[in-house]
Amino acid sequence: MSLTVISSVYEVCSDAAGIAGNIFAFGLFLSPISTFRRIIRNGSTEQFSGMPYIYALLNCLICLWYGFPIISPGIILVTTVNSIGAVFQLIYIIIFIAYAEKPMKLKMLGFLVSVFAVFASIVFVSLQFLNSSSRQLFVGYLSVASLISMFASPLLIINLVIKMRSVEYMPFSLSLATFLMSLAFFVYGLLKHDPFIYVRSTKSWFLLRDFQFI
Repeated sequence: MSLTVISSVYEVCSDAAGIAGNIFAFGLFLSPISTFRRIIRNGSTEQFSGMPYIYALLNCLICLWYGFPIISPGIILVTTVNSIGAVFQLIYIIIFIAYAEKPMKLKMLGFLVSVFAVFASIVFVSLQFLNSSSRQLFVGYLSVASLISMFASPLLIINLVIKMRSVEYMPFSLSLATFLMSLAFFVYGLLKHDPFIYVRSTKSWFLLRDFQFI
């Protein structure tokens, strides 16, 4: 088998893993819909926390930037999945703010502004002060840190789960979609030889595992 054929098969496999990651991520992005239907139906955010969506939005924006060709050439599927994710998280945050009580509404608005301010600062610093290799390392490490924050954010509601003796605030579909997405992007990162992708995926596995067994 020629090197060209091997290279083509390798490329197809990596793209397949990335596309699978996008599909599973779409399921992950859709999983909170039942929660927001309940919020809209009851006209209240009840005891739900908006922080997981804030963390998720920041993570999506940073990972989106990491996937841009100017930062990391050849991983456009990282950009596509995170651009879609950012739109979903922004919609969820807007709905949450619309139905939250005034103190929480103001708090969430402040967090939302802070997310965009942090992201704008990252883009500015990476473009103005760093060369191509340093830029990838800078954004890559930030993407890992933001993903850890995102996947650790469900721990904010663990006390509520224990208190209510119910997992309604921690839907199984969310955990399953997260696992499948992480697995697909772990493979994608390995095939693309990008440690920032497969390390992020590995971190999400461990955080998800620890959350499930608390």
